[in-house]
Amino acid sequence: MIVRPRLPADLPGLADVLAAQQPASGYPQRWPLPFPVEDFLVREGELGAWVAEVEDAAIGTQRLAGHVSVTGAGDGVEADGWSLGTGRPLAELAAVSVLFVDHTLAGRGIGTALLDAAVAFIRASGRAPVLDVVQESADAVAFYRARGWQVIGEARPWWLPDDLLPVLLMTLPDTSPAGRGVTAR
Repeated sequence: MIVRPRLPADLPGLADVLAAQQPASGYPQRWPLPFPVEDFLVREGELGAWVAEVEDAAIGTQRLAGHVSVTGAGDGVEADGWSLGTGRPLAELAAVSVLFVDHTLAGRGIGTALLDAAVAFIRASGRAPVLDVVQESADAVAFYRARGWQVIGEARPWWLPDDLLPVLLMTLPDTSPAGRGVTAR
């Protein structure tokens, strides 16, 4: 597996991977999307984006296996909650966004590798990583918690269907020797 920066030419293939994994993961919550899938993949305020590729033995070449991006913390209820929960201004936060993996490749460390790339980028920028996750997505919540992410609040963003619980707002404390020890307050 390799993780590399996303290229514009990756978007059609990523749209196919996203569509194929949606029935298994429930991500994104609204499907089909009410706008082009490419607009979901490439976010306003995006600071970086990466894809994972794996060797496809059947065709003897690499194929797209997953995606993650990083955005500024933005504004709105999620941003307010992240700032309050971390005790940091929005300029010091960056959000992990649009993380998904080909469902046929689950359990192979692809999601972790993508998340690690996003977190490394955020930390190198001097910011603290944050994200939101739908509570009903128990596997996703467990994935983040197993990697040290902590819940710092809840929010009800505009895109969340009314019949779902508020999203969990999470941050990843910096436990490195150079870090502050704890990001959440």
